[in-house]
Amino acid sequence: MKAACVIRNGCVTQLAAVPSLTIEDFREFVAEGVRGGSSIAAMFGTREPEGSAILFAVLAEDSSGLLSLASARTGDSYPAVTPDCEQAHMFEREIAEQLGVTPSGHPWLKPVRYPLFRADGSAPAGRNPCGVADFFSMEGDEIHEVAVGPVHAGIIEPGHFRFQCHGERVLHLEISLGYQHRGMERAVVAGPDKRTAHYIETIAGDTTIGHTLAYSLLVEGLSGSAAPARAQVIRGLALELERMANHVGDLGALAGDIGYLPTMSYCGRIRGDLLNATADLCGNRFGRGLVRPGGVGYDVTDGIAERVSDRVRGALRDAKSAVSLLWNTPSVLARFEGTGTVATETARRIGLVGVAARASGLDADVRRDHPYGVYRFAHIPVAAAASGDVFARAWVRWQEVERSAAFVLEQLDAMPRGEEKTAGGRPAADSMGVSLVEGWRGRICHVAVTDGAGRLACYKMVDPSFLNWFGLACAMRGQEISDFPLCNKSFNLSYCGHDL
Repeated sequence: MKAACVIRNGCVTQLAAVPSLTIEDFREFVAEGVRGGSSIAAMFGTREPEGSAILFAVLAEDSSGLLSLASARTGDSYPAVTPDCEQAHMFEREIAEQLGVTPSGHPWLKPVRYPLFRADGSAPAGRNPCGVADFFSMEGDEIHEVAVGPVHAGIIEPGHFRFQCHGERVLHLEISLGYQHRGMERAVVAGPDKRTAHYIETIAGDTTIGHTLAYSLLVEGLSGSAAPARAQVIRGLALELERMANHVGDLGALAGDIGYLPTMSYCGRIRGDLLNATADLCGNRFGRGLVRPGGVGYDVTDGIAERVSDRVRGALRDAKSAVSLLWNTPSVLARFEGTGTVATETARRIGLVGVAARASGLDADVRRDHPYGVYRFAHIPVAAAASGDVFARAWVRWQEVERSAAFVLEQLDAMPRGEEKTAGGRPAADSMGVSLVEGWRGRICHVAVTDGAGRLACYKMVDPSFLNWFGLACAMRGQEISDFPLCNKSFNLSYCGHDL
């Protein structure tokens, strides 16, 4: 691998220490790193005042817990990395759209998000200014297209799904998102300030804790501060409660997609109990206002700890009864097993993260591989499966519910005394930092670059959905089109986490 700046999760380096490679060496740095077992945590770019572009790449090596950083300066085009490294394909499409820099030789350089205009009002090169995108198409006898969305029947966010089918069999699914691009990354530039944390909490509402924790770790790294031990435990409690609530809700939704009503009905109520446990911590069921740079906004009294403990014990007891029905009902297993399979090698090549990756046999979890906060001292066994199908993704979720519950109860019983927040200093100037968090969907990555005054000059957010939507497309190849709702729910990805 070409020379790189190496740091650990939550750490910061001077921007001058990040090597500026030639574009050829940059491509080799990314492709060699991924071939050697690393994965692309983030790849993005910025425009210099004189017009040139600077590309940045962050590679995560799980075996060592190290993050490798490198950059390269380029003009309006450069040889694409994607032909040599499939993990780069979404990142390079985004770079083309945001910077107007063309990765020459990219196999499918279509928009990632809409609208298709840059901040100065110009349209990126090669894009239709009306926002009309090309779609992959197939020809042949009895080949037909089925288009779904972007407006859906339910109260959900917009997304377009286009199926190429032969009869009922799906040959290819193309997913087109970005209809609600909100400019989140631009909104936090020139911060951090009082508004920044509130923006971060809305990156993906069901992952409020995960994203705000990644932001807080990054700001703490930039300012050379750290949250007290008590705050780190409270953050861990909130993160695992968020994981449990969403996983239980997904298990119920999976049951609903196949018409298995007993588990569906109970899990919907149990999810509410777990959300109420988060509300016990801070007054908000999604954790708004709880995690902040320097610590947490609310302390956990003995009475709150007892109430949360009772809720978690009751929710786990009820969930065991409801979810065990899934594993013991032949009609459920017949729909789950062998449906929507993503092979281990496919998952590795496209860079799946989180539940979807672990269900396909990839042994990766940020809490263990790049530990942060309380996870440096208290460990949660990694849940995994190998079959890569709907059953595996459901089974990994249930394993994580059980293990997260054990962690929460253990930490509540051993809550350290002390302060819940410390004052932080000013962010370091001309620096770059990276933070990773294992959100309930998977790895969250935040990257910050500061200017000479310590303000955020560039802020990159990578929600796990950005990487995993293509995994859903792969899972549908060869499936019946009627399997789509079940496969979709087994990933349960975020539209807004993608549509930044």
